[in-house]
Amino acid sequence: MKYFICFFLLLGCSNERGKLIIFHAGSLAKPIKEMADEFAKLHPGIEIQREASGSRMAAQKVSELNRQADIIAVSDFLVIEELLMLKYTGWYAKFAINRMVIAFTDKSKYKDEITSNNWYKILTRPEVNYGRSDHNLDPCGYRTLMVWQLAELYYGEKNLSKLLDTHCPQKNIRPAEIELLPLIETGVLDYAFLYLSIAKQHGLKYVELPREIDLSDPTLDSLYTKVSVKLKNSTVHGEPIVYAITIPNNAPHSKLAVEFVKFVLGAKGQEIMKNNGQPSIVPAAIIECEHTCNEISKVPSELMGQ
Repeated sequence: MKYFICFFLLLGCSNERGKLIIFHAGSLAKPIKEMADEFAKLHPGIEIQREASGSRMAAQKVSELNRQADIIAVSDFLVIEELLMLKYTGWYAKFAINRMVIAFTDKSKYKDEITSNNWYKILTRPEVNYGRSDHNLDPCGYRTLMVWQLAELYYGEKNLSKLLDTHCPQKNIRPAEIELLPLIETGVLDYAFLYLSIAKQHGLKYVELPREIDLSDPTLDSLYTKVSVKLKNSTVHGEPIVYAITIPNNAPHSKLAVEFVKFVLGAKGQEIMKNNGQPSIVPAAIIECEHTCNEISKVPSELMGQ
């Protein structure tokens, strides 16, 4: 039903003045801010509004709360597939990757003992506190639950996923992954399941997980798809971590939005993403709906290099 169009995008400039509204994943907060700052230098006089949240919440602001945005950037392309495709947009670009890690600080219990092989034994000790984000609002949350399921398969530990879930009470769960940061930085939590980029951006220590667990390797797609998580209204299956960006059909400042997407996918945007621990997909890949979509849903011609 869909096809991929791979392409290199060159940075474009415009003197257009106006406003740009960006709803984005919490894990994109730092790179989006840096890109917005650089973009503003190329477009003097524009106002850029950024709102960070869980990716599903970012999409729901448009699909359920009827809010307008020029850009939606999420940490899981499936969010756009499920909540926005066809009615609110007809395309999106896959533009970056990431991986799951276990973040901690010098305050964390057993920080000198935890490894990629024994982490689940450390975390399930009664005195250890760890947290995650809400799986109904944030892909990092359901990816954490997938990591636990994959760990059960990888280590051959029966009921490990249930055990890890039991040891992570509701009080340790936050709407978005970035809301876990103050808890771990102050020592309220010993550990948190986060993206590698967030750990690097905030100077946290972290445990790297095997590729069979961390959802980072496209060649292990068939393994990842063995696990799934039930959400309120759907079920999401394991996939390699891939970020996506789109422009809603009713974007109030669509011309500037196109320019910003070109910037994100261009050389400077790729550099900013790399510096923030989120490698870009180069060339980026666009997924477009089939020919039955309305014309307004089509990929902007500027993004196709036409």
